Amino acid sequence: MGAVEPGSGRVVLAATPLGHAADASARLVEALGTAEVIAAEDTRRVRTLAAALGVRIVGRVVSHYDAVEAARLPGLLDEVRAGRTVLVVTDAGMPVVSDPGYRIVAAAAAAGLPVTCLPGPSAVTTALVLSGVPADRFCFEGFAPRRAGERTRWLRTLRGERRAVVFFDSPHRLAETLAASVAELGPDRPGAVCRELTKKHEEVLRGSLAELAAWAAGGPVRGEITVVLAGAVPDAAPSVESLVPAVHERVAEGERLKAAVSAVAEAAGVSKRELYAAALAGTAAGPALPGHGSSASAMSGSDAGSRGGAE
Repeated sequence: MGAVEPGSGRVVLAATPLGHAADASARLVEALGTAEVIAAEDTRRVRTLAAALGVRIVGRVVSHYDAVEAARLPGLLDEVRAGRTVLVVTDAGMPVVSDPGYRIVAAAAAAGLPVTCLPGPSAVTTALVLSGVPADRFCFEGFAPRRAGERTRWLRTLRGERRAVVFFDSPHRLAETLAASVAELGPDRPGAVCRELTKKHEEVLRGSLAELAAWAAGGPVRGEITVVLAGAVPDAAPSVESLVPAVHERVAEGERLKAAVSAVAEAAGVSKRELYAAALAGTAAGPALPGHGSSASAMSGSDAGSRGGAE
């Protein structure tokens, strides 16, 4: 199937180049030249893109930015019902992803109208690939909050985030965002600042948050910014041997061995079975615990019988 089928009546969302016109897909080129209606975030930019691609737009071009997106819906859906193709494009990248588009998708789906997508460039995945951080799992956070208090609260939600984090930011606020990130996430968390992706002055800076914050604070930052942070690394679990004294202490205070092992193991995130064995070995090597002999064979019947249940 081609990019669009004139007269079929559908909504087509299409990714546009981030900055290099040659990144446009063949399907986007076809769609720009055949769609009856083009809903564009910026009508001037879509005409400039079409000219760069050597495409003559024959359809009607209407504005489709945040402030008018909801108001445009009824008319655009009527166009689809009439059998026309409505092509939705943004200034750069994929519609819907921090750009207009989701409202028409939801409304068309609710009305039972066909919706499809012409995939292509995305700043989110491009930055992720170039970042150098593990990217098998990631989340996208949109734009970083503008206000300091909201930004701090947002960063605190990311402290334990195990996935890589991708977000957009204004070049004028980047230094503040990265300084706050150092304060809330620590100076050593790896990350990358991606600037002007696919354009002439593309730049990718990789390093710790402290290094990235120092760079941003050193001078004016220009261009479109995408930031990638590595996921949080969980604290290493303590060794079971280091937890044995805690078990012995609880037992000395009158707690049963099985209960003491269970409580300490769950709090530390270690295996109950391994901690139980280590506690018994420690008992055999040292002074007998109250109510226990100096070896596993001297345990009370109830504790010995619970060994398999302490896993």
